[in-house]
Amino acid sequence: MTIRSDCGNAFNTPAKATPMRDDDLTEGPISGHFRTLAVPAAMGMLFTTLYNVVDVYFAGQISTDAQAGLAIGFQAFFIMMAVGFGTGSAMSALVGNARGQKDDDVARRMALQGVSFGLVATAILMVLGGLFGPSLIALVSEPGAYRDAATDYFYWLLAALPGFMLAYSANGILQAHGDSVTLQRAMMAAFFANIGLNPLFIYGVPGIVPGLGLNGIALATIVSQTAVMLFVLRTVLNLRVVKGASLSELRPDMASYKEILLQMIPTASAMMVMFVSGFVVQYALKGFGGHAIAAYGIALRIEQILLLPVLGMTGALLPIAAQNFGADNYDRVRQAVWFCWKLGLVMTIGAAPVLWFGGGYAMSLFTEDQSVIDVGISYLRVDSFLFVLYMMLFSINSLLQALKRPIWTLWISVYRQGFGVAFFIWLLVGVIGMDVWGVWLGIGIAVSTGWVIALLVAARVARQEIGGLRQPETRAA
Repeated sequence: MTIRSDCGNAFNTPAKATPMRDDDLTEGPISGHFRTLAVPAAMGMLFTTLYNVVDVYFAGQISTDAQAGLAIGFQAFFIMMAVGFGTGSAMSALVGNARGQKDDDVARRMALQGVSFGLVATAILMVLGGLFGPSLIALVSEPGAYRDAATDYFYWLLAALPGFMLAYSANGILQAHGDSVTLQRAMMAAFFANIGLNPLFIYGVPGIVPGLGLNGIALATIVSQTAVMLFVLRTVLNLRVVKGASLSELRPDMASYKEILLQMIPTASAMMVMFVSGFVVQYALKGFGGHAIAAYGIALRIEQILLLPVLGMTGALLPIAAQNFGADNYDRVRQAVWFCWKLGLVMTIGAAPVLWFGGGYAMSLFTEDQSVIDVGISYLRVDSFLFVLYMMLFSINSLLQALKRPIWTLWISVYRQGFGVAFFIWLLVGVIGMDVWGVWLGIGIAVSTGWVIALLVAARVARQEIGGLRQPETRAA
């Protein structure tokens, strides 16, 4: 990024910059907008997940303790990343609403304040992470090699926090403009870079540069994610509503920060609850040994790969619904929701047998430890029944965010991923005395009951904001 010194320190962009997407999602076929947004988003998430899969694979080449340490250290790091996810969702909703109202001034202000907010939040989180991260890791691990690995890995990852935070904040701005391609391209490049950087930093160059072991995986993440951040921010600065912005517009504006916080806090808190839920699961699993924790970390990666099409589609619902809600096109909001649910049902039903019958093979790609493979298979078989419910939950979260009622996403998450997971795991494992199957079934019961609550909440909020969820008459979609 270069700065002009002549006109108010405005951000300068190349004269022949690549054209930016700036789609009006209030017009045209709903299906076309889903395709435009969801396919690149899913591809971007695919390469994000494959990026993590590469990390898990190389950690497995080091040791099972390294795999367990990576799973726990990354979980602690992602609690902080919840703020980044929340800020990205807030930007998609706020900038999307402004775009729907055709108010470029508000869209510009919120976009630039979103970048500013991301910078401030990053600084605060790095300090808090350094102070409390190791204690959190100690809570869910036993003393020994895998706890030490997790703590060291976490400290290194703190340096990657700016890259993650600002990339997700900026991506929310781009999504509000119908652009989910930029992050896809950045993550594709990061994935291929990670394949080369991981072995380089893990093993080093004999006689020249020493290897860092597990910490080399963290260093590869720092390098590649910082590059992703710079690429995504550059694209934001080329947006029509942002071009020519001055540095002074990044100065914190309390009114704008309040708007962002009102949208961000519920979503970020819900994400934090989700990650804390992961710690609850790991706490329950630690009594069964490090192999159970390693299995859970690998199985989550496999689950994420199969969920990618669903995540891309339900993520696309947010900017589509946000723009149309801002434009008072309530019928199109409902059309978008029902289109999402119908397509999602087909996707999730197709994924279930893959998880049930192919889980063992998928686990074997990451480890040769049969005890790890067996535990992972048990998780994936329970998970195969939950995919439809996950799709509904993700889409409801996007709808509530688009309707600017994100507080409900927090309460749903508090029940499902906070109380529900902890209570049902305690009941099945602590009281009844089940083994790891009790952990997986506890998760399943929490997800199922949380889905019922989420559906009731969505119906109530929709009645208040858009006249209900009743499927409108089918138009050209």
